Amino acid sequence: MKTILNDKQLGITIDRLCHQLLENHLRFEDTVLIGLQPRGIYLSDRIHRKLSQLLPGIQIPYGKLDITFYRDDFKSGNELHVPNEMDINFSIEGKKVVLIDDVLYTGRTIRSALDAMLDFGRPSSVELLVLIDRRFSRQLPIQSDYTGRTIDAIITQRVKVLWKEKDGKDEVVLVD
Repeated sequence: MKTILNDKQLGITIDRLCHQLLENHLRFEDTVLIGLQPRGIYLSDRIHRKLSQLLPGIQIPYGKLDITFYRDDFKSGNELHVPNEMDINFSIEGKKVVLIDDVLYTGRTIRSALDAMLDFGRPSSVELLVLIDRRFSRQLPIQSDYTGRTIDAIITQRVKVLWKEKDGKDEVVLVD
């Protein structure tokens, strides 16, 4: 197991990503944040909280999207699929959407998220923010607009993002 980001580096990376969002969206007029369930919401919660501190008095619409039933492998296997919480209480019609997830790997999760998002309206644009981009593992032509760290990992390795809220500590590790 190799540490990619420790807790301090993770905090610095999240701060940088927030400032990059501020550069491109300034006052977040017509921009919404959507975190992807299950593990992307830990990153999106922190991004939303930090942006709210940096822009006091500005309400940034924030939702959580579950893609369980939009996945292309939903009907494969015998396992029972249990949906996560879906919490989007606003329309994304004509909005600039920033999708937030922890790891970009094959791109299939993002494709599913794009399908699921259409149930909430048709956005004017969609940007992708990820903490970790595994750039050589893509199955679909999807890339992030905001990236915390890009890593090269072989197919047998896994990237695991640990969150204090869920796992007891903040760390990103590469597992063989």
